[in-house]
Amino acid sequence: MDKKIVRRSQVDDSHLPASLHAVIKQVYATRGVQSEQALELVVNNLAGVSELNTAFKGIEKACQLLHLALINKTKIIIVGDFDADGATSTALMMSALSSLGSEHHDFIVPNRFEYGYGLTPEIVDIAAEQGAQMLVTVDNGISCVAGVNRAKELGLQVIVTDHHLPGHELPMADAIVNPNQHGCEFPSKSLAGVGVAFYVMLALRSYLREKGYFSQQQINEPNIAQLLDLVALGTVADVVSLDSNNRILVEQGLKRIRAGQTRPGIQALIEVANKNQQRLVASDFGFALGPRINAAGRLDDMSYGINCLLAPDLASARVMARDLDDLNKARREIEQGMQTEAESVLKSLSFNEEHFDEDNLPNAIALYQQDWHQGVIGIVAGRLKEKFHRPCIVFAKGSEDEQKSEIKGSARSIPGLHIRDLLEHIDSQYPNLILKFGGHAMAAGLSINQQDFDKFQKAFNELAGKWLKAEDLQSIILSDGELDSKHLTLTFAEQLRDAGPWGQNFPEPLFDDTFKLVQQRIVGEKHLKIVVEKQGEVFDGIAFNIDVKAWPNSQAKQVHLAYRLDVNEFRGKRTVQLMVENISTC
Repeated sequence: MDKKIVRRSQVDDSHLPASLHAVIKQVYATRGVQSEQALELVVNNLAGVSELNTAFKGIEKACQLLHLALINKTKIIIVGDFDADGATSTALMMSALSSLGSEHHDFIVPNRFEYGYGLTPEIVDIAAEQGAQMLVTVDNGISCVAGVNRAKELGLQVIVTDHHLPGHELPMADAIVNPNQHGCEFPSKSLAGVGVAFYVMLALRSYLREKGYFSQQQINEPNIAQLLDLVALGTVADVVSLDSNNRILVEQGLKRIRAGQTRPGIQALIEVANKNQQRLVASDFGFALGPRINAAGRLDDMSYGINCLLAPDLASARVMARDLDDLNKARREIEQGMQTEAESVLKSLSFNEEHFDEDNLPNAIALYQQDWHQGVIGIVAGRLKEKFHRPCIVFAKGSEDEQKSEIKGSARSIPGLHIRDLLEHIDSQYPNLILKFGGHAMAAGLSINQQDFDKFQKAFNELAGKWLKAEDLQSIILSDGELDSKHLTLTFAEQLRDAGPWGQNFPEPLFDDTFKLVQQRIVGEKHLKIVVEKQGEVFDGIAFNIDVKAWPNSQAKQVHLAYRLDVNEFRGKRTVQLMVENISTC
């Protein structure tokens, strides 16, 4: 789909330090940075630390329960989730409890192919068989009403830590810590699950200090900041909004990793991804480390990814990181095949009795094939959403059991459509059509009966069309404008990199301009390597996943590029490179 480039309007940036580079100063201002203090990404500026017990609803109760559990040597089982946020949350809780003197804790991550998502009654029974007396959920639990009810039937205590949006009914847990629950005054609502877990452990350490726990138990008070490498990884990998608080968490985690103060598991993942640890940036979490951890949950067992993060030494971590890398390669192959099939299915469909192409798409896309792999439907939905700029749900069989008709869908949305709210609306308009659902504004999950797919597909398309405006369906690239060629340097590219972390809702600077096309060739089957010229200077660029039917284009003499400025490292040499987001002929 053709993308329209829209340049951001210039805004007042006089409130920001004059010492900043003029371009970076304007970039910050257009992203809503209101003060110089907001650029000071230090731990002391973290939100709510001084008033955690009053601002963060449920956290004091959780600390009271965990304190008693530590004193009484209660068997605690952490119930995680099967993505990178769930894995880092679980590893964080496991590490923190060990540092606080617990010797009676373990974790469970539901196998998504057998038990589905979250604290289900079946998972509670398994935890009880393993001797659990207390369950602590991470990155899940806010919608697990039946699972918590089962735990209470068995006499187990339950602490829910989560960040997902709550439904109409809350579980009857002993404590719920979730910044998005009604009545919670914690200012940062965009915490990932690992961010919530971090705050719980931060509050618990303070609570234990007040109770004299560390002197009584004769153990050293742990440095909770040592967990920030996990927080940074999980926060970026879960694509939550990088508000000022999350930017502090990510920046502090990055600093620890770059300084070599990270756990063996993360170091091993950096190595296997061929990244430079001293120059790691936030996007490396999302595009290099996160997918390797996610591959375990998508194709196998997320416990393996968690155990990599908990590895006691580099040697064992490297073995597990290599295995995760192999799983990720297998995941990519499955995903590529599914995406090709999905695009083929999409082109063969008709809506409103009218055949469509990329310029005549439905308002929303829902696809299902029986042989698609449940573990990668979210990625495929994301790829289709990016390509066609439509909210998209991809479904796969929910169980190997042929007697069960349930299919599971993974949804990804576009700006302008809150996907979880839309699913809730569909649920109210068509009772019993959706078996269960949950999620965020931009991503969600749901289950329906296979026989109801056609009905759901029609309802999804029709109701999305009522919620979306015409301009929402136009794929737009927001540009920070033209960059003078004097700034197309290695020095300025490094300044931009250091001005991060960049991420969701705090996007990396992107520029657009017209260049003379000097060279073009395909590398790696579908990537376009180019050399362009501006004002007598030449620059290397690369566009990933290009349309090979359109490029190389022997007729193209001039091109308009939307690009990010990057630093390319090859055989020890560092050069500036244009990372092309969009290319069109002039």
